[in-house]
Amino acid sequence: MEEQKLLLDVNEKPKIAKWIVLAIQHVFAMFGATILVPILVNSTAGETVLTIPVALVTSGIGTLIYILCTKGKSPVYLGSSFAFIAPLAAAFLKGGTSGAMTGVMAVGLIYVIFAIIVKFVGKNWLDKLLPPIVIGPMIMIIGLGLAPSAISQIGLGTGSEIDLRGVAVALITFLTTAIVMVRGKGFIKIIPFLIGILVGYISAICFGLVNFAPVLEASFFSMPSFMIPFASYMPDFSALLTIAPIALVTMCEHIGDHTALGSIIGKDLLKEPGLDKTLLGDGIATFIAGLLGGPANTTYGENTSVVGMTKVASIWVIGLAAIFAICLGFLGKFTAIVSSIPNPVLGGVSLLLYGFIAVNGLKVLIQNQIDFGKSKNVVVASTMLVLGLGGAAISIVSGDLSITISGMSLAAIIGILLNLCLPEEKQEIKQEKKEEKVKETV
Repeated sequence: MEEQKLLLDVNEKPKIAKWIVLAIQHVFAMFGATILVPILVNSTAGETVLTIPVALVTSGIGTLIYILCTKGKSPVYLGSSFAFIAPLAAAFLKGGTSGAMTGVMAVGLIYVIFAIIVKFVGKNWLDKLLPPIVIGPMIMIIGLGLAPSAISQIGLGTGSEIDLRGVAVALITFLTTAIVMVRGKGFIKIIPFLIGILVGYISAICFGLVNFAPVLEASFFSMPSFMIPFASYMPDFSALLTIAPIALVTMCEHIGDHTALGSIIGKDLLKEPGLDKTLLGDGIATFIAGLLGGPANTTYGENTSVVGMTKVASIWVIGLAAIFAICLGFLGKFTAIVSSIPNPVLGGVSLLLYGFIAVNGLKVLIQNQIDFGKSKNVVVASTMLVLGLGGAAISIVSGDLSITISGMSLAAIIGILLNLCLPEEKQEIKQEKKEEKVKETV
């Protein structure tokens, strides 16, 4: 879409009624994914790691921070990142709340460090450090690694007693989400997971699977359960390497989302406001999220789709949506209803969601035409997949300090090292030299 076709540009403010309606659309677009992250992290860990109110509040605050850092030049919404579901659960099991939240804050600082480097060095080095052959398998591991969790939520795990009501609800939820993704039109197509959850929740009520007691007991307004370091817990760095490497995946997601949004609004957002400023905004937002006990933030493609659909790129709309998200976090009854969503509903959505994440990793490899006829690519991808999905772990113990690198984090580190250190095949080197000679001749 060309810039002049936009109904409202980045800095234009819509009329009040339209402003509110557009902001509500953005809230609907981000809502399903944002609330799913704390629900799925808690389900994976088996304990309460994150809360929905804090996730909503930190999502809104993070978006406002991003707007300030980019000087209102980029209409991006930040929400909870799916990439950190398994790492957050693993970090919690290793270091409790302190380990998980310290890891999230560390991710934010990594973003800030990379933003500073990009400002002074440029971004070409990022392409060498994180090429598609590394990023693709990393994304696939994130989705496939969570697959057992979805099966468990549905109630189809090995040795588990099958509840036909739960399976029926999961099937209804799954089919609704899938049909909306395939056949939905306009705004409906942008929120398939939210619609799937709503239909699944209604069916769960009909099957008698929803417990409304917590909803009746909840107050209309309540303070989110913020977790502040040094007040609620002491920082714990034992699980740092479980979470930190995933920042490399979401950083690439960050670049991709800004490139997509830039093509919609007719501006190169990686140049203006610049990748350094967008990374800085995302990094500070994630650090603040961890500081308050929330999940790591990431740019939301769902909201980018809303910009493309409405042709309104106004930063005022994004800012109002962020304020609405913050307000939702203080509505006790509302969050109690969301918390009452039963496991079969989550399993039905997750069945599609986790596969969707894995397929996105495959799309990265296909779109970048990765040649698996080259042995180096096969070695990098296969090693990462086996390490990431096989449960590999390396523990480093020094005195009272114990650091464990496992799963996705270990796969990411090994994949980057293999790609940088393995030599290119002789035929490929010869081909590159030929191409360089052709360029010189031209």
